[in-house]
Amino acid sequence: MSSTEELKAETLQAEALKSNAWPFVEARALLKKLNNKLPEKGFVAFQTGYGPSGLPHLGTFGENSRTTMVMRAFNVLSDMPTKLIAFSDDMDGFRKVPTNVPNQEELANYIGMPLTKVKDPFGTHDSFGEHNNARLQVFLDQFNFKYEFMSSTKCYKSGMFDDVMLQILENYDKIKNVILPTLGEERRETYSPFLPVDEKSGKVLQAKVISTNKETGSIVYLDEDNNEVETKVTGGRCKMQWKVDWAMRWAGLEIDYEMCGKDLSDSVTLSSKIVRILGKKPPQNLIYELFLDSKGEKISKSKGNGLSMDEWLRYGITESLSLFMYQKPKTAKRLHFDIIPKTVDEYLQHLKAYADQDPKAKLNNPVYHIHNGDVPTNVDVPVTYSLLLNLASVVNADDKEILWSFIKRYAKDATPQNNPILNKLSEFAVVYYQDFVKPNKKYVIPKGQALEALKVLKDQLQAYTGDETDGKEIQSLVFSVGKENGYAENLKDWFKVLYECLLGQETGPRMGGFFAIFGKNESIKLIENAILGKLS
Repeated sequence: MSSTEELKAETLQAEALKSNAWPFVEARALLKKLNNKLPEKGFVAFQTGYGPSGLPHLGTFGENSRTTMVMRAFNVLSDMPTKLIAFSDDMDGFRKVPTNVPNQEELANYIGMPLTKVKDPFGTHDSFGEHNNARLQVFLDQFNFKYEFMSSTKCYKSGMFDDVMLQILENYDKIKNVILPTLGEERRETYSPFLPVDEKSGKVLQAKVISTNKETGSIVYLDEDNNEVETKVTGGRCKMQWKVDWAMRWAGLEIDYEMCGKDLSDSVTLSSKIVRILGKKPPQNLIYELFLDSKGEKISKSKGNGLSMDEWLRYGITESLSLFMYQKPKTAKRLHFDIIPKTVDEYLQHLKAYADQDPKAKLNNPVYHIHNGDVPTNVDVPVTYSLLLNLASVVNADDKEILWSFIKRYAKDATPQNNPILNKLSEFAVVYYQDFVKPNKKYVIPKGQALEALKVLKDQLQAYTGDETDGKEIQSLVFSVGKENGYAENLKDWFKVLYECLLGQETGPRMGGFFAIFGKNESIKLIENAILGKLS
């Protein structure tokens, strides 16, 4: 029986109405905003936005993942049809060359052009915008997101936005007056909601608009040579400035829900005002905190200073990435390689706990939202990812089979065939060890109190006659040795000795569990080599 069948519809909905899991909190707020009524368009529209000026990063994925979780929660609370629109602002002007793409000198020739007119530096698509759009869709498809992809270029050129753009022209002064107070004095002199796509240069121009004509649906602007040029605002001849563009999308596509990063809080306020001027209601919003890199700096697509989606999946299972996105969206989180093993193990802990939880706890468990309620059952991973990483470090693993030789002795019924997650983690552990651990291993040669304590630990392990795979029992032995040999007041120092002298690193696993999987005799030999200084 699947977990979906276990949570019957009536029980599920009743618990969802009370759940404090943030996707249900958001879904209930949206339902209230809609007055529990289906919009006239026949569905509830959720939107995510992507600016393809650089390669997709995990922040882009996070927005789609989180929005999908809210939409699924909404589907539990209501039978209203829903749609997720993944919108790409690929008609935006190319402002600067990213530092993480090839052929950068050639790309510099395309500054100011719409992204769908910029040459693809990778040579796989007709434009840089289309390349990045494809990269995003491949990744979203990998996670089985159900969405409708929309291209800004196609929407503008097809006339989809024409009616709203004419409304903006009709309310030109009102909309300008919303934006102007937020600009500097110099920018106020030239600001216009419309960015003409210059017919001569092909660029999206931040041009001064000197007149508008509501009857003909056109504007007159000064081009780069200071010539007056008249153009229609429809049919892709103009693009809207960012905050107005967002409002136009909300109004034209009748968006009911969209979340965004904290850096766009002011934009939400201004775009909402513009939507109201256009006679529409702004969507429900969630403002999430930004992802930071290992230095605490905001992640940038152009800098490439964060983890890429491919990099995360080189070292961690897909569900771990979804968990990272689920956790505390309103709290800033650092996004770096060291977080991957920790998140993998947290996912496995949540997954293990789910089966025995009551309906209320199930809906508050992240795995419910990661798996859309259809949570895998009978999944047993007897070894943590962190433990596998330390095992890989000690045995200098260059192949997962080396790890399996230890795993099979520790968990006799486990095989690569009947435990695919553990098999995948073994592959990841080898790659992670080779890429990150091996280059940074630095063993400390034990001296003084540390040396004497390690000698006692070796003797105690030799004298141990209990179950050699009982990590808890061996952990108690390790604790006792530390307490009785100078580390009673600060056991953290004792474990630091074990990590630095035996593993060549500052942090590590529960040593009892590690000794259990590594094996009694192998562990004794490891301690002997540390005492003799043979590991450094």
